[in-house]
Formats: sequence, C-alpha cells, structure tokens
Amino acid sequence: MLALYIREVRLGIRAGGGALVGILFFLAVVAVVPFGVGPDLDLLSRIGPAMLWIGALLASLLGLDRLFQGDRDDGSLDLMLMAGSRHMTPVTVFVKCLAYWTASVAPLLAVSPLLGLFMNVSPAGIGAATLTLLVGTPAITFIGAVGAAVAVALPRGGLLVSVLILPLAIPVLIFGVSASYGAIAEPDPFLPPFLILAALTLFFAVIGPVAAAVALRWSGD
Repeated sequence: MLALYIREVRLGIRAGGGALVGILFFLAVVAVVPFGVGPDLDLLSRIGPAMLWIGALLASLLGLDRLFQGDRDDGSLDLMLMAGSRHMTPVTVFVKCLAYWTASVAPLLAVSPLLGLFMNVSPAGIGAATLTLLVGTPAITFIGAVGAAVAVALPRGGLLVSVLILPLAIPVLIFGVSASYGAIAEPDPFLPPFLILAALTLFFAVIGPVAAAVALRWSGD
C-alpha cells in the first residue's frame, strides 16, 4: 500500500500540473469576490472563510474525474478488480484517494493563508479556515471517489462527477464554514461544528472507498 501511495502521488504530480491548475483556479475564485462585493473590508473579512471553503471545494473537483480514468485506459483497473479480493479493493481506493489529496488538494491548503490575507480575514480566521480545510477536504475526496467510480465507464463523465459530488459535499461545506466563523464570531462555537466535520471525514473515509469499489466492480461487469 505504501508503494501504491508513492506511485500515485508521483503520477499525480507529473500529470499535467494538476496542483498548479487547482491553485490558479482557487486564486481566480477568491480574487473575483472583491470585484463583485466592492471594497468593503469588513464585509470581505466576514465572508472570507466561506469563500476560501467554496474555492477549495470547487478546485478540488477539477481532477476527480481522472481518479480512475488512467487505470481504466491502461487496463490496470481491470487487473486490480480481477486480482484483488473484495476487501482489498476498498483499501486500494482509499490509498488512491489519499494520494490524490496529497498531490492535488494539499497544495491548496498551503496558499489558503495568503488568500485569506487577500480577503482581509483576521489571523484567527485564517488559522481556523486552514485547519478546517485540512480536516474537511479529505471528505470531499472520498465523496468524489464515488462519483469518479460511477462515471469512469461513461464518456465525458467529468460533469456528472461534479453533479454527483456537490449535493453530498454540502454538509461538509456547512460545518467547515460554521467552524471557521466560530473562531472569529464570539457567540458562535468553534469546537462542536469542527468535531462534526471531523466525524463526517471519518464517516466518508469508510463509506466512500467501499461505495467506490462497488461502483467500479459494477462498471467492470
């Protein structure tokens, strides 16, 4: 599994600058907000954590449709389904999700503090938003694995992946933004929504790979 993880991370880094495209898209989403809402710094600081979450959510969806596409094109997906046991395939999907998060989503966390400063978010808000993104974005990847597995056998399934993922990712977005606001808004709590966010990530870390493995076996039949 460690060898598979290292291999997938290397492939993800080499695959056409996926991390750079995600960072540029993340920057574009956050950069256009001040032009839309005006130069009100107080308003920007209030909506800043939410915009960081929305930008990270959309940027993390960019390469999810290719999560299993390369394996299907070169035939390794069929070999994995035929050679692996029913218990091993979810573990393989789990490792591929971790590798995708490391190569494509983790770089977004590195630039989120800079974008938070661009939105005039306080240091406490930037720290809370980065922490919630660190905990919550793996859940989006595990959810996305299910959509990628469903659409792997379909032509032009990239749009379908986004349609399938976004409704399921809404609870993650809600609690991630709520926890970020709780760190800067005094009446709002930080810990309860943060713990729920962590619980959602653990839940999808178990359910997502299993559901994706079932979808992959169904698409291969």
